[in-house]
Amino acid sequence: MDIGVFDHVDQGSGPLGGFYTDRLRLIADYDRLGFYCYHVAEHHATPLGAAPSPSVWLSAVAQRTSRIKLGPLVYTLPLYHPLRLIDEICMLDQMSGGRLQLGVGRGISPIEVGYFGIDPADGPAMYAEALEVILRGLATDSLTYQGKFYQFCDIPITLQPVQRPHPPLWYGLGRPEGLPWAADNACNIVGNLPAAPMRALTDRYREEWAARGHPAATQPKMAVSRHVVIADTTEEALAIARPAYRKWRESFLILWLKNGQLPTPAAIFPETFDEAAATGRAVAGTADQVHEFLHATVRDAGLNYLLCRFMFGDMPVSAAMHSAQAFAAEVMPHL
Repeated sequence: MDIGVFDHVDQGSGPLGGFYTDRLRLIADYDRLGFYCYHVAEHHATPLGAAPSPSVWLSAVAQRTSRIKLGPLVYTLPLYHPLRLIDEICMLDQMSGGRLQLGVGRGISPIEVGYFGIDPADGPAMYAEALEVILRGLATDSLTYQGKFYQFCDIPITLQPVQRPHPPLWYGLGRPEGLPWAADNACNIVGNLPAAPMRALTDRYREEWAARGHPAATQPKMAVSRHVVIADTTEEALAIARPAYRKWRESFLILWLKNGQLPTPAAIFPETFDEAAATGRAVAGTADQVHEFLHATVRDAGLNYLLCRFMFGDMPVSAAMHSAQAFAAEVMPHL
């Protein structure tokens, strides 16, 4: 079983330049410690996302790492011209030596999409068209497409990805309606759900995968993301996790509250770290406690991949490095 890292790149305290330097140093540590993939979110106009251009951020990551895979989770497709994103995907896959993982979505926040002059109601249709254009463009040297939002006629495609026909696809999923498409496209899925509702999705995905005649050994990755803090004692871990989680959640909700809205209930994280831990969305403790919690999460949710959020809120980078190092030494081998 592989273990990856998910990162909002949410802002803590201190100068932004130093923040980027510290985060890149931490990602280099993830690479050295043997984590499978580094996944970065895309957010705009909010401290939740200090890497609003995943391509720019991941180009820096690619130059500071050598083994770990990397990718957006996700590119917010309605915000991109498909031709430009085709070029960026090809560049990143080439610059990283074929390590890019291609996460795609329409964007979780209609507020952020609306800031770019896009009607959120058009988001699903724009996403579907853009994805079709991008996948076609990555597999050809001449692109022709006629749709409602995008029209192209014999456009030369001069760059190609290392991974053909395209890098592996990833999608954030919380409802079963998206599973047939995911199975048709061998798409890896990630959720934030507690174990029981996530198990319903993973069981259904395995059924969809088998119904298409695919062997179980080739199943795409099915994962959840969890906040993880490891320290020498439970008290020390909680002292790190509680204020950092509070800051992270403030950033998560800041745009919604500013606009008098809230995300759907399933997307709202519990108010405190302790409540998040009680619902299975976070863990803080010793390495043994973290292993026990995550072992149960993997079993109960039917997972074959796991994403850890080691760095969040205004946590000191040294604390996140300690968690990652302890995880790699004392938890990862047993998972």
